[in-house]
Amino acid sequence: MKGDIGVIGLAVMGQNLILNMNDHGYKVVAHNRTAEKVDEFLQGPAKGTNIVGAYSLQELVDKLESPRKIMLMVRAGDVVDSFIDKLVPLLDKGDIIIDGGNTNFPDTNRRVAALKEKGIHFIGSGVSGGEEGARFGPSIMPGGSPEAWPFVKPIFQAISAKTENDEPCCDWVGNDGAGHFVKMVHNGIEYGDMQLITEAYQFMKDGLGMTHDEMQSVFIEWNKTELNSYLVEITSDILGYKDTDGEPLVEKILDTAGQKGTGKWTGINALDMGIPLTLITESVFARCLSSLKDQRVEAEELFGKKESIVEGDKQVWIEALRQALLASKIISYAQGFMLMREASNENGWDLNYGNVALMWRGGCIIRSAFLSNIRDAYDIDSELSFLGSDSYFKGILENSMSAWRKVAAKSMEVGIPMPSMTSALTFLDGYTTARLPANLLQAQRDYFGAHTYERVDKPKGEFFHTNWTGKGGDVSSTTYNS
Repeated sequence: MKGDIGVIGLAVMGQNLILNMNDHGYKVVAHNRTAEKVDEFLQGPAKGTNIVGAYSLQELVDKLESPRKIMLMVRAGDVVDSFIDKLVPLLDKGDIIIDGGNTNFPDTNRRVAALKEKGIHFIGSGVSGGEEGARFGPSIMPGGSPEAWPFVKPIFQAISAKTENDEPCCDWVGNDGAGHFVKMVHNGIEYGDMQLITEAYQFMKDGLGMTHDEMQSVFIEWNKTELNSYLVEITSDILGYKDTDGEPLVEKILDTAGQKGTGKWTGINALDMGIPLTLITESVFARCLSSLKDQRVEAEELFGKKESIVEGDKQVWIEALRQALLASKIISYAQGFMLMREASNENGWDLNYGNVALMWRGGCIIRSAFLSNIRDAYDIDSELSFLGSDSYFKGILENSMSAWRKVAAKSMEVGIPMPSMTSALTFLDGYTTARLPANLLQAQRDYFGAHTYERVDKPKGEFFHTNWTGKGGDVSSTTYNS
């Protein structure tokens, strides 16, 4: 009996996905570039299962049912292209290659087109949930060649996480790089969520002078509210974890955050598409700022920086902080969905935003209770341009506004940096302001560069240039893109 699917790459994610597939009755053929890794896997975690090994790509191909389904769980970039180049001569028309890594979506666009010419189907699939998710049920976001989906669907939906209604957190996203784009946005929102939580933690620790046990209790309670989510849950675990000397381990971790690039890609794409992804972009910059550790230490001493204590009723401040975190979190998701909407329109993906929310409802790092409310919002209005306009989320934003402003203002007053939480509030203020000062900005552009402007008392699309000084001339440069 031949294998149902082959998996290349036996790092922890690859191994756990294979074990997950085996648990659901699928025969998996496992391959790694180093034969020792295959042996270690077969004699270790895969011992006693139906998983079989392949010590060459030819052996892998020979052991698979047709159409062959081969999933790459390797480092994104050139490694993926290298394996594709080696696999293609061994495959038949109609066979399927799947990239399950964190790939930048233009690479997936390119691979889908190139392999289509050779008669090979390609799927670029985001997989979220980390090691535990891969083993017991991740969120899976496949896109690429639609012809391949019926062959992969039973496997992916079987191994994916399930909602409380037993719905699989996996569905077809769209053509070409749609799956990897949605995974990229997922990771961008993840950056934003994590940064928001760290800002709340610093406000409690440095502003309110709370102990780690007190903060852990707060996050446990918050997880019983609309903030219920994986990241809030693990934060309470982290704050309660003690080192061997009984002190909180988190305070012994160097305050420099790493990143693998998906948050940066999200910000770059937002800039390319003209979407104000302010919160997520600030969260990326916050990680960049954290990496300047030595400079920050010197600057603190140079400026004599000290945070002031936040005075007042601690419980009142904790509730205000909860509301500010919740409202900011909504903006994080809202901006992410705005970016997906623009990408869908530009690329003709026809994304189903309710389905995206469903795919994120379980298994993934940003899984949270209110994703069900996001799905409901897009079920009511599939063309919803701003998540905050939905009645449920609009109500939360309006009810949280006073507390949100109070926290943002106090953070600036006492010197606690909260870049993502304050940028989220500033975004909403800008988004809900009918007339912004960009009229003056456009006048400046016309003054020094003759870039023209439109007038409120003339039809849109009609451009004007003013000789502001009497010396600039009447010839315009170019019309601007609004």
